[in-house]
Amino acid sequence: MGWMSDETGLEKCTANYAPLTPLSHLQRANIVYPERTALIYGDHQLTYRQYHARVSRLASALTKIGVKSGDVVATILPNTPAQSEAAFGVPACGAILNTINTRLDVDTIAYILDHGEAKVVLVDSQFLPALMQAVDLMEGQPPGIVEVPDPIAGVAGIGKQIDYEGFITTGDPDFEWIMPEDEWESLALNYTSGTTGRPKGVVYHHRGAYLMTMGTPISWRMTLFPTLLQIVPLFHCNGWNHTWMMPVMGGTVVCCRDITAKAIYDAIADHGVTHFGGAPIVLNLIVNATEEERRPFDRTIEVFTAGAPPAPATLEAIGKLGFNITQVYGLTETYGHVTECVWIDEWDDLPAEDQAAIKARQGVAYPQMEHITVVDDQLQQVTMDSGTQGEIVMRGNSVMKGYFKNPEATAKSFAGGYFHSEDLAIQHPDGYIQISDRAKDIIISGGENISSVEVEGALMHHPAVNLCAVVAKPDEKWGEVPCAFIELKDGASADEAEMIAFTRERLAGFKCPKKVVFQELPKTSTGKIQKFELRALAKTY
Repeated sequence: MGWMSDETGLEKCTANYAPLTPLSHLQRANIVYPERTALIYGDHQLTYRQYHARVSRLASALTKIGVKSGDVVATILPNTPAQSEAAFGVPACGAILNTINTRLDVDTIAYILDHGEAKVVLVDSQFLPALMQAVDLMEGQPPGIVEVPDPIAGVAGIGKQIDYEGFITTGDPDFEWIMPEDEWESLALNYTSGTTGRPKGVVYHHRGAYLMTMGTPISWRMTLFPTLLQIVPLFHCNGWNHTWMMPVMGGTVVCCRDITAKAIYDAIADHGVTHFGGAPIVLNLIVNATEEERRPFDRTIEVFTAGAPPAPATLEAIGKLGFNITQVYGLTETYGHVTECVWIDEWDDLPAEDQAAIKARQGVAYPQMEHITVVDDQLQQVTMDSGTQGEIVMRGNSVMKGYFKNPEATAKSFAGGYFHSEDLAIQHPDGYIQISDRAKDIIISGGENISSVEVEGALMHHPAVNLCAVVAKPDEKWGEVPCAFIELKDGASADEAEMIAFTRERLAGFKCPKKVVFQELPKTSTGKIQKFELRALAKTY
């Protein structure tokens, strides 16, 4: 029996325990940083005092129209101030935030509204017609609609629904927020891309989001008062939780509705941006920006990249422009990024190309994660030899509660006490993880496994290639062979024979593309290339 065996009087109470929630960050910022700039959008700026008051009004207004704790409130918004305000305002009234991808088809929007049972939708005027079509397709009770015009972007209101600014004026700026009684309470409902069937509803809890906001500043080497360019859509893993994080840093969010090279360089020059996240396609925008789009800056910009493995050639090119890239990795089911490629000082002496290859690794676990590794089919650790392939699995505080109304899928994804990513990877002797492929993207040719990521990495070294994607093409002899889809840089030219010969200089012959197609690549709003479309197209060649 230890001296702590009798714990009488050592119970949790309000003095020593509060449920963890990112809502606490904005509550604190309102007290600690009331006059610091919280949000910037065009010439529109909000201090933390103003930000907190508007969030409170939104929470109050939702309550007044009957939204209760545990209800779902959806948004169909780009990265504008209303989307940031909803990130706090919806949970501040006890509701669950459902940010919907603005590029979804109306049938999928209707499905999400039915499945999630949204009581209210905040919708940008640009997407209101699509929402109305989706409402007509719904089987259940249609939600209340609040229209959000965007005069700064020239998006005028249609005027048939209640206006957002008018709506929040009905709320009380001194509304007492409804904080979670249990940190396991649901905070957000995010739907997966649903490329192989109906999207699944991923449920986040307050605890996981709070710990993500505390782990990210450590991994991103942040100091107080950063300025974040909000490129990652808030409908994508809630913007990797960065919007919930910024108040704890006393930081400023620069909203970005339309992602262009000019918008990025302007934000850096005009607003002193220090950090942003983005998919590799965003890095390509920066690398391929014209001289007219670029503007000088005198500091290193810290960038998290995720969403697809970036090509080492892209990482090498952007590093020369003043951007320090950190590769991170995660999924919707893990609140966004949960691994990072922590840089080791000894790597500073390596050639630039070798450094870029290391930066393309997905790396090691975030501080708030318990264990992330690569295992075989029996859930046994693979040999860390830079070659043995397995599946990335993880456990830790920033893993979803599960899939909404889908216990079978939840049980499958948590088999063996780990979340199963379905991403294939190898591990280096130092434990760093590097993605080989999504399981469905591996090309099996004549019994040999070919990583599409490896072939894409070789193609991205070609100076004419802007983006590329490699998928399996059916083949009578080999079963499958690699088919490359290539999007060329503006003004560049190349042909199929040239590309195949180029890859032969870098890869074994069986890994080289047997077919090359030049076209613009289909992409999601977060910059991910939609390989399912390309797989279907490859079958026609």
